[in-house]
Amino acid sequence: MKSSRVAAVGTALVGLGAADAGTPAVYIGPGVPSGTPIAANYTGPLRPQAHYSPPTAFMNDPNGCFLDASGTWHVYYQYNPTDVVAGNQHWGHATSKDLYHWDNQPIALFPPDADTNVFSGSAVIDPENTSGFFPSQDNGVVAIYTLNTDTKQTQNIAYSYDDGYTFIPYENNPVIDSESNQFRDPKVIKYEDTWVMVVAFSQEFVIGFYTSKDLKTWEFASNFSHHGLLGTQYECPNLQKMPIKDTDETKYVLTISINPGAPLGGSIMEYFPGDFNGTHFTPVDNAARIADFAKDNYAGQFFYGVPETEPAVSIAWASNWQYTQNVPTADEGWRSVMSLPRINYLTNITRLGWDMVSLPYDVSPVLGDELTASNADAASLVNKSLAIDFSSAASNALYFNASVSGLPPVKNISASAWFNFTFLSPVSGESLSGGYQFGGDNPFFVSRERTRGFDNPFFTDKASISQLLDPAGTWSIAGFIDRSIFEVFLDGGIFSGTVTFFPTAPLSIFSAATGGLPEGAQVQVKVWEVKSAWAEKEDENGTVRGNVTANAWPWV
Repeated sequence: MKSSRVAAVGTALVGLGAADAGTPAVYIGPGVPSGTPIAANYTGPLRPQAHYSPPTAFMNDPNGCFLDASGTWHVYYQYNPTDVVAGNQHWGHATSKDLYHWDNQPIALFPPDADTNVFSGSAVIDPENTSGFFPSQDNGVVAIYTLNTDTKQTQNIAYSYDDGYTFIPYENNPVIDSESNQFRDPKVIKYEDTWVMVVAFSQEFVIGFYTSKDLKTWEFASNFSHHGLLGTQYECPNLQKMPIKDTDETKYVLTISINPGAPLGGSIMEYFPGDFNGTHFTPVDNAARIADFAKDNYAGQFFYGVPETEPAVSIAWASNWQYTQNVPTADEGWRSVMSLPRINYLTNITRLGWDMVSLPYDVSPVLGDELTASNADAASLVNKSLAIDFSSAASNALYFNASVSGLPPVKNISASAWFNFTFLSPVSGESLSGGYQFGGDNPFFVSRERTRGFDNPFFTDKASISQLLDPAGTWSIAGFIDRSIFEVFLDGGIFSGTVTFFPTAPLSIFSAATGGLPEGAQVQVKVWEVKSAWAEKEDENGTVRGNVTANAWPWV
């Protein structure tokens, strides 16, 4: 679509040129940048180097995640470009070829007026032009999102001719109207030849299912209500078809984020494996399954466009609403970070039943030198300790994994047999630590209590999970620390935990140790430096300027 370029300066309502009369305007508020990425410095001591964080200001839920035909991953996100707290919500935008090296893009979705916010939603590719927006292309993108006012929330769409870099609001929005101010966060997938939307009636504890042939006209299909942990409200539902490990079969997974009401307080995501017939979702059982056992993983979204035969790919907001608007990264001009990108599939665990495995997406693009390659103790850490100084790593980020094998049945293991790890600052004495007890009740814990850069009554200092030892006598752990965020994956991702922490000095020594292990046990540890994904994008002043990969906004 061609039109004259329209400048947007200060406070303005901006629409298309005369040739496009009738297309809704968008609102560019005071201080809101448009048409260009936001420049920012990514060198702050708390700024993660291999996790995505916004250039400046406040970010929360991932939105509109999709993989395009060129192999580019798109993440949009809830974004307040004018402050370091939530409010004034837009859709920020970033793209990547590997899910670690990101290009900041211009803001993608703006509200229609000064009294409205663009809340969470999703995006799909419409190659068959079911929407009618794309008569001459097969890569049209449609965003589906909530518009929020003080009195109500409605579901709306916008379409993009340029692979999702700029969007035109649909002139007949909303596509689902309401009189409720608690009706939000649509996630759309394709089921056979029909579009399916899941959307939250938040404080009624209902997930509504709607269907459509054209993304414009939606019909109510069914409700899924009062399942799992309720908390105060349901938010950010996702429906995802997911492969089952070591089979050719699949099931669906419905995720629901609750806030507040998490077991540790505040916000968390739960999930329900089950079956879906195009209109109704039926869970496999009545269990409430929590997607992350720690405190900082919320509103996860699956990427649209990943082949169904492959593991699903997701990303989440790594924070908690109890304290996210107070964390000290505001001193560096930004708040909030995304989790590592994850691969997800289902497996059936003895005794527990269905589990959604969560593991880091291929980390090789950011892995540097192996720091244990010449350390003999790392390959035989049975009742020994290992320490590695990684202060020379400019990223101040590290990835490690450890595997334990040759263990007898639990009844023959001392309750005092353990594996522990610690990240330590030799400057301040602060540390982040964790560990697993092989005997007894098999607890795993992670603790941020010895970091002192943030104090808040809701900043729970420990998280734990009871993790029964595998009957085969094996146990494994992988951990990724990135300045102010730590993610841990147990037994191949059967359990995962996400923890933010805020030290006053960099944690730069890694240590691991075991004790009380029985004869015949074997332990191997490997540690790698993580390379900064931002450093190569910085100019001589340390500034990342983003990447303009589309025409200047609004539409050219």
